[in-house]
Amino acid sequence: MEKETINDSTNALTPEGFTGLKLKKPAAKAVGMPAITSAMKHAFKWMDAGDAVKVMFKVNQKGGFDCPSCAWADPDGERSHLGEYCENGMKAIAEEATNRHLTAEFFKKHSIQELSSWSDYQIGKSGRLTEPMILRGSHYEPISWSDAFATIASHLTALRNPNEAIFYTSGRTSNEAAFLYQLFIRQFGTNNMPDCSNMCHESSGKGLMNTVGIGKGSVTLEDFYKADLVMVIGQNPGTNHPRMLSALEKCKENGGKIIAVNPLPEAGLLHYINPQSVGKMITGGIPLADLFLQVKINGDIALLKAIMFLLLEKEKNIGGVFDWDFIKSKTEGFDAFLEDLKQADFQQLVRLSGVPETQILQAADMICARKNMIICWAMGLTQHKNAVGNVQEIVNLLLLRGSIGREGAGTCPVRGHSNVQGDRTMGIWEAPKEAFLDSLKKVFDFEPPRQHGYDTVAAIQAMHNRKASVFFALGGNFLSATPDTEFTAEALRRCDLTVHVSTKLNRSHLVHGKTVLILPCLGRTDIDRQASGEQFVSCENSMGVVHSSRGVLEPCSPYLKSEVAIICELAQAVLGQKSRVKWAELVKNYDLIRDLIEKTIEGFNDYNKRIRQPEGFYLPNGSRVQDFKTVTGKANFTINKPAEWSLKKGEYMMMTIRSHDQFNTTIYGLDDRYRGIFNERRVILMNEKDMTTEGVKMGDVVDLVGEYNGVTREAKRFIVVPFDIPQGDVATYFPEANTLIPIDSFADVSHTPTSKSVVITLRRSMSQ
Repeated sequence: MEKETINDSTNALTPEGFTGLKLKKPAAKAVGMPAITSAMKHAFKWMDAGDAVKVMFKVNQKGGFDCPSCAWADPDGERSHLGEYCENGMKAIAEEATNRHLTAEFFKKHSIQELSSWSDYQIGKSGRLTEPMILRGSHYEPISWSDAFATIASHLTALRNPNEAIFYTSGRTSNEAAFLYQLFIRQFGTNNMPDCSNMCHESSGKGLMNTVGIGKGSVTLEDFYKADLVMVIGQNPGTNHPRMLSALEKCKENGGKIIAVNPLPEAGLLHYINPQSVGKMITGGIPLADLFLQVKINGDIALLKAIMFLLLEKEKNIGGVFDWDFIKSKTEGFDAFLEDLKQADFQQLVRLSGVPETQILQAADMICARKNMIICWAMGLTQHKNAVGNVQEIVNLLLLRGSIGREGAGTCPVRGHSNVQGDRTMGIWEAPKEAFLDSLKKVFDFEPPRQHGYDTVAAIQAMHNRKASVFFALGGNFLSATPDTEFTAEALRRCDLTVHVSTKLNRSHLVHGKTVLILPCLGRTDIDRQASGEQFVSCENSMGVVHSSRGVLEPCSPYLKSEVAIICELAQAVLGQKSRVKWAELVKNYDLIRDLIEKTIEGFNDYNKRIRQPEGFYLPNGSRVQDFKTVTGKANFTINKPAEWSLKKGEYMMMTIRSHDQFNTTIYGLDDRYRGIFNERRVILMNEKDMTTEGVKMGDVVDLVGEYNGVTREAKRFIVVPFDIPQGDVATYFPEANTLIPIDSFADVSHTPTSKSVVITLRRSMSQ
C-alpha cells in the first residue's frame, strides 16, 4: 500500500501560539471547596444571576430537569437542599444556559473561515444558537423553518436509496425525541443510526449481552451502599461522574473497601471531600481507594486473569472461594474457562499488567474476604482492540464469586451522556433486534427495514466512499467526537447535505457538505411549551431508572424548537401521506408519545402514570435477578486473551483522556486542576524515565506521529509534561489527538475506535 501522510490541519486545533502552560503538583483530594468555587465561578460568569440560582435548586430535583452532563443516578428519597449537582454538571448547565446568544449579526460579522481558526473553547463560548441557519457562500445566514425542512426533504426524497442517508444521535436526546427519531428514520427506510454509544460503551453492551444477556449494568445506586467491595476500573469519576464519589463514600462509611485500577493516579479515585457536609469539609474528607493498582494501558485482562489465577490457588488450598452453587446452577462454560485459567503463566500476566505482584496478591486477598462485589468501568476498558474481552473478563470474576444478581453486587458500566442508555432503549441502534422491529410493525402498521445499518465507523467510511450523501445529526459534535479527524472531515465534505440539530456552535458546523443547515433546539434547562401546555421529557440513567425532566428557564429565542417538534415537522415534510403517524398531534402533547412507547417497548407499562412518580421507575433487568437471557439461558464464562504489545524502541502507547475542564467534546476551560495542568490543552503526559530516554525535558514541544496500515498521521506541537504514568505509556487530551486514531483500527465485535490504544513516536517540533 502506498504510504500516505495526514496531519491535523483541518481540525484547526493547532494554535498559532501556546496559551502559557502552568504546572502544579497534582491534587491529592477531589471536590471540596475548590469544586464549589469552580462551579459558582462558571455559573455566575456565563449565566444571568437569577437563572443561575434557579437552576441550582432544580437540577436533578423532583419536578426539575435532568442534568445535561453525565448519566449517574439520583439518590432516592429527599434530595439535598444544597443542590444535587457536581462541579462539572454546573459547568454543563452554564454552557447551555449561557447569556451569550448568536444572532444573524454574529454570523454576518464572522465568516466560516474565520470561525474555523478559533479553538474549540472559543467556538463553544460564543453563545447559544437562536435561529435556523444555512451556509451561503462564506457566511451562515438565517433561513425559515419551513424552508429548512423543505431543503432537507428535497435531498432525502431525491436519494436513490434510503441507505444513502445517515442519521446520527447524541446521548442527550430525550426518550420521547429518540423514539420518534428512530420511527421516522425507519419509516423513511433505513437503519443507518450511528450514535455516540458506538464510540464509547458499545463494547460494554456487546460484552454484557454475550455473557449475562442484557447490555446494561445490573446494580442499583443502593447496591453501592451495601457492597463489601467496589472495583473501579478504567474510569476517572472525579471528573467524568463526580456524583459517583458520594456513593463510594457511603460504601466506605458502611464498611466497604475500594480497589482502583487505572494507568493514572486520579484524585477522584483516591480521596473525596463531600461538599454537602460542612464537617467533612473541615476534617478533609475520606480516603477512597484502599488499594490503587497502576495498570499499564490495556493491561486489564492480564490483571484480572492474574487475580483469578490466585483465587483458583486459594480455592484449591482453603476452599470457599468460588461460589459453586451459583456456578453450577446459573452459569455455562465454566469447565473450559477453568482449564484455560489453569494453563495461565502467572508471571507473564504480572508482567503484562504492569502491576507489582505484591499488589496483585493484596487484591486477591481483598476479593476473597468480601462476598458482595461491584465492578464498574468506563472507556478505559471499552476503547481497545480487545475491549469486549475486557468486559467479559470482568464478568468472569463476578461469576466466580457469585457476585451478580444480589444486593451489593454486580456489573456497572458507567455511561457518559445523560440519556445515552435511554436512546438505545428507545431503538436508536443500527443493529435492532427482530423483536423490536416486529413490535414497530405491529403498532405502526409498516414494514421496518431489516438490514442492519451503519455504525459510526462504517458511516464515516460510507460518506468517504460516497455511498452516503446526506448526514443528519440530532445533537453532538460529530467531527470532534470521532476518530481520524482528517478522514472524517473529508467524509463530511463529500456529502451533498449535512444538518445539525444543536444548542451551541461547534466544530462540526464548520466542516460540512455542499449544503449545510443548523437547526437550533431547546436544551434541558429550557421550558418546552406546546399546544397543550408545558411539556416534560424522560431520561434513563446508568442504573436503568427512567425519570422525568422539565426545563425551568425561558428559552433564549422565540425561534427555538424542541427536538420533538423538529423531528415531527421533518417527518411530515419527508414522509407526507406515506406515514399514518399523526406527527402534528404528537407535538402538542408528549403524553401521546409516551403512550406509543408503552405499546411498543417492554417495561413501559403505565408509562405516563409511573413517570410522574418523583423517583421514576426501574426497567426490567434480567441480570439483576439472575434471569440471564442468553442463548444458553445462563450466564456465560468466556475465554479472553490478554493484550500483548511489543513496542519498538521509541514507540509509546497513547491513550486519549479528558481534562477536568471538559465533558466529551465540550471544552469548559483550559485547566486540568486535579492533574495540576493549567492554561493549556495541547500536552502529552510522559513518564520521566521515558523523557530521559527520549532526550526531552519538561516544556519541550514535540510532534506526535502514528503509522497504521501504511498511513502516517501527525498531530503537531504538543508540550511534554512529566506525569506519574507507566513507562511506555503516554496520555493526550481528546479531541486534540483524535487525528492520530485510525479509522480502520477498532474493537473486535463492537467496532469501537481504539482511542485508548494508539502506537505513536515523538519528533522534535520544527516550530517551537
